[in-house]
Formats: sequence, structure tokens, C-alpha cells
Amino acid sequence: MKVLFTFGGLPHYSNFILSRLNNIAGLEIIVVVPKRDTGTIGDGVMQTHEGVNFKIIYLKEYKAFYGNFFFKDFIAVLEEEKPNIIVTIWPYILGFASGIFLKKYLRKNNIKLILKEIPFHVSKFNNAYSYYKSKFSLQLNEELKQNEKVNWLFYVKHFILKHVRKYYYNKLVDATVNYIDEAYEIVGSYGVDREKIFISTNSPDTDLIFKANEEIKMLPPILKENPFRIVHIGRLVKWKKTHQLIQAIQLLKEKFPEIELLIIGKGKEQIVLELLAEELGVKENIKFIGGVYGNETLGRYLKASSVYVLAGMGGLSINQAMAFGKPIICSTADGTEKRLVKDKFNGFYFKDDDVNDLAEKIKTIISNNELKKLMGENSLSIIKEDVNVHKVIKEYVAAFNYVSGNSIAYKH
Repeated sequence: MKVLFTFGGLPHYSNFILSRLNNIAGLEIIVVVPKRDTGTIGDGVMQTHEGVNFKIIYLKEYKAFYGNFFFKDFIAVLEEEKPNIIVTIWPYILGFASGIFLKKYLRKNNIKLILKEIPFHVSKFNNAYSYYKSKFSLQLNEELKQNEKVNWLFYVKHFILKHVRKYYYNKLVDATVNYIDEAYEIVGSYGVDREKIFISTNSPDTDLIFKANEEIKMLPPILKENPFRIVHIGRLVKWKKTHQLIQAIQLLKEKFPEIELLIIGKGKEQIVLELLAEELGVKENIKFIGGVYGNETLGRYLKASSVYVLAGMGGLSINQAMAFGKPIICSTADGTEKRLVKDKFNGFYFKDDDVNDLAEKIKTIISNNELKKLMGENSLSIIKEDVNVHKVIKEYVAAFNYVSGNSIAYKH
């Protein structure tokens, strides 16, 4: 069975999952990506060919009438590759929904279509207007700027959008693969049967992380021991709200003079954050490490830290920290955190944008070694038992079998 994915790029965290799918007997994976970056993938996301064992096809894109990009010569690729299943994402799903000839080609050749999404920033059908008018939604972008005005065009846009979604969920897509459990309610509100909704969660290749963890045990510490060291991993963009971590360090410095924040990642906000640290008098307590993507090096920094903290939007860094046995402190993110972080079990949630509450949660963990150890162990158990690479692959295979009627087996 041949499965073709359409992505906006090749982020390092996807390659290993796709390669493992490609290794399953009876599956062949192909990935179509743009020849140049057109903004479908986040600014500064690490892209690489590391871990790739599948075929990659690069296509030029064009800007469609609805304002988003789609691939040129896509049907020609389908004619050559003859996939049984296509897995696509937003906004490429709009190209399938609006492409008359493409839809005819899929029907004629019995090619099944799967939509992969979180779903993040997708409202329930009946509360689209109230959801997209909320401050959370209006500022849901990497710059935290209001991205649209609430006027008559706003209502027209979201009326059309929710009905376009209802159309493609029910008339075009054969199944959806989602990261979060709320997909049952969100996608279900558009009239989609529960059996068509698969929850894969989101995960890096946890087997590689566990292997790196064993190798790290043979290496010297990357930093000297400091029980008051916290760590943040992520691109340095505004919606990560890394500035709140620096503000929390200022609040905690008097009680914990040795407190230290490692910031692992790179981005255009670094200069702003460096200036903030200097302004608040905590420059010596903040260390900017830069981008780190290898499991071994990243793991060594995590092992040298007491707790992982995420103030804003996050991704797989929570999974990575938990796989290395770290407690987690976070607030509202993209929804994937709800499956990962259990309040008071393996970490804490702090009130959104409340630096005082964030500082209090950090203090609770770094001042209690027994709690820190227990929460770290609980984090690791969640990864081993529930959110890991095998869960992701199992759900993909289940979705492939559902839409195709096949019975490909995944064993690990």
C-alpha cells in the first residue's frame, strides 16, 4: 500500500516517524514538499534529511484564489506514483476541496484522503463566531498580534470557512488523524462519525530518546550540578512567551540566588530576551544555549536540569523532557499538553500569563527534591505507557487500514 503525504517542509521530528512507517511491511511512504518555503511551516523550524528513508518529491507551489498555496503538477505526481492513500494537512486540504479535476481524479482512481491535524485553532461548528472573536484566537500567531478585524468580512469569512470544513470533513475526507482527544468533539461537531476520527497523539521517536538516555549515563555531566536549574526548549518567537520565564527568575532570585534558566533554541526574539534579562538584573542567571536538536546533547542538558518550563505555545519539547524524566510546568498551549501533563502528578499548570503563579510553581518543585523525583518518574511513565512513537504509528496504521480495507499489521 502506497501512502503519499503532503507537508510544508521536512521538520526533523517528522522524518523518524515517516521512516518507521516506511519500514512496515506492506507500506511505502512518499512525501511531497514545496521546493521553497512559503510559510506553511513555522519560522525557524529545523528541517533536515536526517533519518529519511522514504522518497521525497519537491514541487513548485502556486497561490490559489482562496489565498493559500497548493502544489503545481500534483495530478502528474499522482499519475506517476499511483498512491492508494493521501495524507494532507491545512492549508493543502483547501486545494483538494476546491480542485474540481483533482477530486475527479481521486474518485476515478479510488484514492483515499486522510486529513492530519491537531486540530488546533479549529472551532466547533456552532460556536465559530464566538471562538474566532476571542482574544486567544485573534492573537493566535507567532507574533501575538491581532490577525484580523471583527467586521462584516470577519463574519462572512468564518461562515464560509465553517461550511467549507463541514464539506470536506463529510464529503471529501475518508478519515482524520488527530493529536488531541478533543478532536472527537471538535471534528464530531461537523457531523463526522466517531469511527472516522483517529487520535494518534504527537510524539518524537521515543525509542531513540531512550537509547540516547542510556548512552548519556556513560558520559560526564555537561554542566556542573545545580538543583535550582530550570530549562526551556523551543524557537525564540513571541508566542513561546519566554520573557515570562525571565520575569519569574527575577522573582525567585532573592530566595534562590543560584537559580539558573537554560534557554535552548534560537530565533529573532533572542536579542529582546537578552536585553530583558539585563534590564531585570538576572543576566548572570540566564544561559542562551542556542539550537540543539540531537537527542544526546539535548538529553544531557535536560539531565542537568531540575524542571522543564513552557510559558506559551509548545510542541514536542514537553515530550522530550518527559522522556528524560523531568517534571513539567506549563500553561495553555496547543492542546497536546493535556494528554501529557497531569496537574500535581507529573507537574503543574500555571495561570495563563500570571508570572507570580509561574514563579510559585517553580519554587514548589525546586525546593522539594522528593516531589521533583516523583514527578519526573511519573512523566517517564506517561511516555512509556501512553504517548510515544508506537502510539502514533499504531493509529496511522489503523487509519490506513480503515480507509483502504486492508489489514496491515504493526508490531513492536
